[in-house]
Amino acid sequence: MLGYVSYLLRLWREKDGQTTWWRASLQDSHSGERIGFAHLDELVAFLREQTGLASPAERLAKGEDTPKTDSTAEEGEAK
Repeated sequence: MLGYVSYLLRLWREKDGQTTWWRASLQDSHSGERIGFAHLDELVAFLREQTGLASPAERLAKGEDTPKTDSTAEEGEAK
């Protein structure tokens, strides 16, 4: 986990008939990389991951909280 991150946040509304929703993008202020989000929930989930605040259920849903075997633990320590 990083100690500091900086993003430019862009938010806009889209409308399809009667339905309106918000979309978002983040642009990394250092690399210029942009990440788009179709829904605000995705944006919040991304920020929770970046800050280490994702719940175990959120990490498990992304496949990040799988049990490590001895060989994968050693590989992770070597990196």
